[in-house]
Amino acid sequence: MNEADLPQEPDEAEQGARRGRRRYALDGQAGFLLRRAQQRHLSIFAAHMAEGLTAQQFAALAKLAENGPTSQNALGRQTAMDNSTINGVVKRLHQRGLVEKFPAPEDNRLHMLRLTEEGVRVHDRVLPMAIEITRLTLAPLNRSEQQTLLRLLRKIG
Repeated sequence: MNEADLPQEPDEAEQGARRGRRRYALDGQAGFLLRRAQQRHLSIFAAHMAEGLTAQQFAALAKLAENGPTSQNALGRQTAMDNSTINGVVKRLHQRGLVEKFPAPEDNRLHMLRLTEEGVRVHDRVLPMAIEITRLTLAPLNRSEQQTLLRLLRKIG
């Protein structure tokens, strides 16, 4: 047997990589835990929201109700949706007659969005459901934990 046939000792980098893999527990990682919490919330949302609204559609309606008319780009930023997603959301809400587009007073090339009368009615009907969805999502936590979680999520968001 020559030296080439003997098992080689791993170098420090390889040993570190092996240790890192052994120490990495997915269940304790922030992204994984946030995704699990999001899945829980979306499941509750789907079970309790009416009017066939998705979470993104409700977010757009809620922001328009909260802030009034806005551009589609601004609405996307306010609801944390990329351009492609907000475009699809607005398209579906517009097709359902819940939002309308109109030219911006200061620039006719810019299209603004606002809730229609039906959009306001739908928003007002589902708002109590949205409040209940939040309550159910946070139900495993006591009041202090809920406040802490929301504060920390705002801080990292």
